[in-house]
Parts: sequence; C-alpha cells; structure tokens
Amino acid sequence: MKSSQRLSDLSALSPDQLGEELLNLKKEQFNLRFQRATGQLENVARVREVRRDIARVRTLQRQKTLQAAQG
Repeated sequence: MKSSQRLSDLSALSPDQLGEELLNLKKEQFNLRFQRATGQLENVARVREVRRDIARVRTLQRQKTLQAAQG
C-alpha cells in the first residue's frame, strides 16, 4: 500500500520535479551511508526504502522520456 501510494505521488510529477526528487534521494542516501559507517544510523530499513525510491524515480523518468519520444 505504501509503495503504491508513493508511486502514484511520483507519477504525478513533471520530469524536472522528478530530477529534483532524485537529487534529494541521492543526498539522503549519502547521509544514511555516512550515518551507518559511523554507527549513528537507527533506522536501517530507511536505506532500503531510499534505494527503492531512487529506482522508482529512475523508472518513471525513463517512461516519461520514452513517451515524449513516441508522441
């Protein structure tokens, strides 16, 4: 349920907004990695969620690119 809701929220974004979201997720992923390396990370499941969100954003970006190329 949570991922499908997140997907619908992301699919409503424009390509530029998806790029910004991807940048924000990449920064969060970096910070989480840094916290894990220093032993300060409490929510280890967040690393997996962020990685999957990055994949979702990249997939939507690719789909929108292909749709723009076709029509």
